[in-house]
Amino acid sequence: MTEAAPTANPRFPRPHRDDVLLAVISVLAGVLLWSLGVYSTNNRHFFPAWAALVPLLAIGPMELLRRTAPNLTLAVGTAAVIADQFTVGNLGTVIVFTDLMYAAVVYGKPPMARRLPITTGLVTVVVTVVSVAWFRTPQALMIGVITGIVSFGPALTGATLRNQREAAESARLHAEQTALLAEMDRTQAVASERARMARELHDMVANHLSAIAIHSTAALSIDSPATSREALGVIRENSVQGLAEMRRLIGLLRAAGAEQEAAATPSLDGLDALLEQARTNGTASGLDFSLYDGRPPGPRLPAPVELAAYRIVQESLTNALKHAAPGTVRVRVSRAEGLLTVEVDSPCAGQQPGPRAPGSGAGLIGMRERTELLGGEFTAGRAGPVWQVRAVLPAEEKAVAG
Repeated sequence: MTEAAPTANPRFPRPHRDDVLLAVISVLAGVLLWSLGVYSTNNRHFFPAWAALVPLLAIGPMELLRRTAPNLTLAVGTAAVIADQFTVGNLGTVIVFTDLMYAAVVYGKPPMARRLPITTGLVTVVVTVVSVAWFRTPQALMIGVITGIVSFGPALTGATLRNQREAAESARLHAEQTALLAEMDRTQAVASERARMARELHDMVANHLSAIAIHSTAALSIDSPATSREALGVIRENSVQGLAEMRRLIGLLRAAGAEQEAAATPSLDGLDALLEQARTNGTASGLDFSLYDGRPPGPRLPAPVELAAYRIVQESLTNALKHAAPGTVRVRVSRAEGLLTVEVDSPCAGQQPGPRAPGSGAGLIGMRERTELLGGEFTAGRAGPVWQVRAVLPAEEKAVAG
């Protein structure tokens, strides 16, 4: 077993090297002043001259603990400077006391840092008033001035420095929090954009891939040259259209201009072409498609609403091609009281052992997310003999922006 390294005593931590230097210089300077006969109270002493070294030797080592034990150093320093007044006096003791007062405010606990400037200020006022009342001479004011210089001045200086440090620390923390929030917003924006891109990619490509899967299944299962040729034609058409939409999305991601993006964005005016394409793709499944557009003449819908409504219809038709029973798929679009309603009803299959074509099941999630991002309502489920997809979207620019 290896012997653990000795640890410093937590009650007496290692002093700072600057404090060690300060303590040595303070004691040496005080001894030098005493040896030269420089006294501060030589007209009112009760002990021999050498007694002035006792408070100095008591207060000097306190400089070693000025950062780590400010309460102790201030208490010892106060007792030492009071005792110094009964000797011939040593300027070194007074100077060290001023530094301990300053350190107590800077390194002490917040309650002490708040109380010391007020306490020393009151002490200075009281000493001044008592000195003037006792001696009744203008020179008595000097006692109050000296008291203020020794106690109130260092405390006020320390409080000013501490307030500046706390303000700087608060500003630093605020800057770090601001940077963290900005990074979180950036991350959230990136995640939101990636989700939007995923929805857009799914809505564009899933319809064409579903048609390709359905017609390739028909071509493989029906041994007829005519059927195979028709299926291959539909597969080629959907492949070309899917690639074209993929190129459009890639172009947008490469920072295409605003005019190109506006021209390429699908709208509800393209529903006829969308249903005609679905009608072609659904021939092999026995599906027909009908459109009822009940929108009254008026201002155009906001671009996000147009795109969301178009994608919801497109995804609903894709799901119908995958899962619906033979019959008619009905698409209804209406606008009233500031709301756009999109409904797609498709015949429910008698039994659903599994999807007819591969799919990830992300269609309903994407439609719901598109609707909720615009502040609308989305429902999807069985309604009697049909599977109904219904989305209610805000039809006014102000509602969408809010």
